[in-house]
Amino acid sequence: MGRRQNDSEPSRFISLTLLLAGLISCALVYTVLFVVLNPYISSKGIEKLELWGAAVKWGSDFKFNSSKKCCQACKAMCTGIDGPCLCDTWVFCGNKKGCGSKFGECWLKKQKDVLAPDRQEAGDPVIWTSGIIFGKGEGIVGLETEYGTLHIKLFPDCAPHSVAYILELLTLRHCAGCQFYRAEGRGQLWDSEGNHIVKAPFGPPFAIIQGTLEAQGTSFVKIPPEECPHIRRGSVAWVSSGPEFFISLANHQEWKKAYTVFGSVLPEDMRIAEKIAQLPTKSDVWNNINVSVLEKPVPLVVRRLKPRQGNLNTNLK
Repeated sequence: MGRRQNDSEPSRFISLTLLLAGLISCALVYTVLFVVLNPYISSKGIEKLELWGAAVKWGSDFKFNSSKKCCQACKAMCTGIDGPCLCDTWVFCGNKKGCGSKFGECWLKKQKDVLAPDRQEAGDPVIWTSGIIFGKGEGIVGLETEYGTLHIKLFPDCAPHSVAYILELLTLRHCAGCQFYRAEGRGQLWDSEGNHIVKAPFGPPFAIIQGTLEAQGTSFVKIPPEECPHIRRGSVAWVSSGPEFFISLANHQEWKKAYTVFGSVLPEDMRIAEKIAQLPTKSDVWNNINVSVLEKPVPLVVRRLKPRQGNLNTNLK
């Protein structure tokens, strides 16, 4: 993939290769959540976090032996056919020693605003593991650029830490310094559907647009590795632990699961990503890898969007 060399400008002191971050208020809030979490969450939830909300199933009478089953119980109340989910939040107590008589309790809840979940407590004393569920047409945020808005469907199931960070970004009024700065089209290596051409090399070009959401003057807490699908056309993923990220214009099975995928561009918006990939670039070399850097970076803003219908086939496989 290649990582961008450190820029001499203060606003770019973090190596730039792929895109994401926020302002101080966001970073501080996220840090509180992040530092108490394990680096790998097999339950697809966030440990030591208790989300609040109106209870639709009382945990004192509703118990399981794993957070996965608690999550599945919430999903069962979210068919995606009749509008918003009846359950969009699950809270599970899975630490036998810490939970005591509460061990196995599975609380299913409903948020007033699933993009701004009500957080009760976070930190070492908290015995709960929590997660959120997005119904059909929900959990979609926008990356707004001068060339159009890329609608991103978030994946809380496989990337809860990443999604928690994105939701914090939505609380910001702006994201100074957030931008796309690298653009490489599919060339003759991948077809229009993102399939690799037989016997063609795997780059360069690498069929991505890349940037950063690290806002000027803020510190970024690294995102832990999360178990997510392979890179496909439309995948939105971190480079390493962020805040650099990229949007893939092709299927990259050769990268296996080297990058955490936390969302996917809706298919109808890939034309915007392709347009950015065709903007004028100049050649550069990052860690002995030839890359194409935009002559003029493309600023972006993370926006919350209303739930929508449409083609939601986001290649989560």
